[in-house]
Amino acid sequence: MDKKTIANLLEEKHQNLFNWLENQDDEKWQKSPKGKWTTGQHSLHLLQSIKMLNKGLSMPKFLLKYKFGKANRDVRDYNTVINRYQERLKNVDTNAVFSPSRNMKTPALNEKPSIINKLKNENKKLQSKLNKISDKHLDTIILPHPLMGKMPLREIIMWTAHHVEHHTNTLKDKY
Repeated sequence: MDKKTIANLLEEKHQNLFNWLENQDDEKWQKSPKGKWTTGQHSLHLLQSIKMLNKGLSMPKFLLKYKFGKANRDVRDYNTVINRYQERLKNVDTNAVFSPSRNMKTPALNEKPSIINKLKNENKKLQSKLNKISDKHLDTIILPHPLMGKMPLREIIMWTAHHVEHHTNTLKDKY
């Protein structure tokens, strides 16, 4: 998948989430099905995730290569990445949850506009960073994912679009 298509996918998936969040009653922000995250926690989790990715993408490329290595395989297509993620989710262990999202606080209702605005800004940052990274680096530099292992940048950015869709669908189905 080329950079423009990935950027469009990120925008589409985030916009679907934002539309859903902005049309929900405020009371749902802090309510959840028994034992599940609240809408606010889903939103905060997505914010934490994309911020960490943007932080990683801000690091010098030589440092990422040194710390995590280089890809030793071809980049997988979007559907393959998503199918692998769905398979891994079936056997997920609570320890595989992104560490900042473990024992996450429930954001207060007055934090909702801030979290949504920060998520919008981080999405724009990610799209901008994506457009500035060379195709060679997108395909060869890797970052670790808590559930998927090491992934080339192109894959982890495509996965991010799906991650937003996954949480949006969960919210639509359960809330």
